[in-house]
Amino acid sequence: MNGNRIRTWRQGRTACLLQLIPLIWLFFPQGVYPASLESITARAWDGYIESATMRMKQRLIPGNTFLWVDEASERLARVRAGEVVVKPVGPHSPLRVPSGLIHDWIGAVFISNTTLTDLLRTVRDYSRYKELYRPSVIDSKAIATSESQDRFYLLLSDNSFLLKTALATDYESHYVRLGEQSGYGLARSTRIQEIENYGTQGQCTLPEDQGIGLVWRLFTISRYAERDGGVYFELEAIGLSRDIPASLKWLIEPIVRRVSRESISTSLRETENAVRFRADLARGGSLTARSISGASSPMDHTRLTRANQSH
Repeated sequence: MNGNRIRTWRQGRTACLLQLIPLIWLFFPQGVYPASLESITARAWDGYIESATMRMKQRLIPGNTFLWVDEASERLARVRAGEVVVKPVGPHSPLRVPSGLIHDWIGAVFISNTTLTDLLRTVRDYSRYKELYRPSVIDSKAIATSESQDRFYLLLSDNSFLLKTALATDYESHYVRLGEQSGYGLARSTRIQEIENYGTQGQCTLPEDQGIGLVWRLFTISRYAERDGGVYFELEAIGLSRDIPASLKWLIEPIVRRVSRESISTSLRETENAVRFRADLARGGSLTARSISGASSPMDHTRLTRANQSH
């Protein structure tokens, strides 16, 4: 596998990070008081990510199951039949840690009649993220790329509840190839800074780990396998936010779970539709009815998420 193809695999994980933003933004109404990320919260996050990474490494041990879908025959059958399956990771979602919440969800989709090359072709260009994922992504660019790691920048925005807050974010991703038909990736945020009053004369970028606490940290684990006449794509998306005010927990927690599930599910379905769309174009064929009428663009997803937030 050449350097360009490796970089393309890693780029696919960046869009997955974005799906956590709308659901975490949901938690905080107008006028929420500012906060700072506490060291005890950061330590709890680091411990959780260390455990998640170890779980990923255990999947690589000979005799262990690499794909999540292969852990249950019923789950594999549903995904193989075209369903997007999404579940929370662990018995508690979100998981409470001191002064914070860890959101951890996993999902899978099977993209039939496509190859890893089709998938790579779909997710290879950072510069297009600001087009594909607008208005949530205002700007995007690569910072540095190499054979084993990428660093990139995204400026994220969401106008839910009229917060007028944006996030200036940097990420680092690492890709590991397993044979010719499978691989996995790890991506983490290295900087998240809130921009208060974004788009106004009073716009101000806050120091790291200060602000409303919409998103303190982001991390993803993704797995890919080409077999059965298509590609299995799995995503585990993990985020850290401030805690929900005690007076709102009874109301917000059920909504958080619903929007978390729908956000990951929509992201995976968008990936499937985009891969099919590009595969048809690359092969010089006409677009199928499914690739046109069934495809939902990243902009459609943003509108769907906001519609969910209004209920």
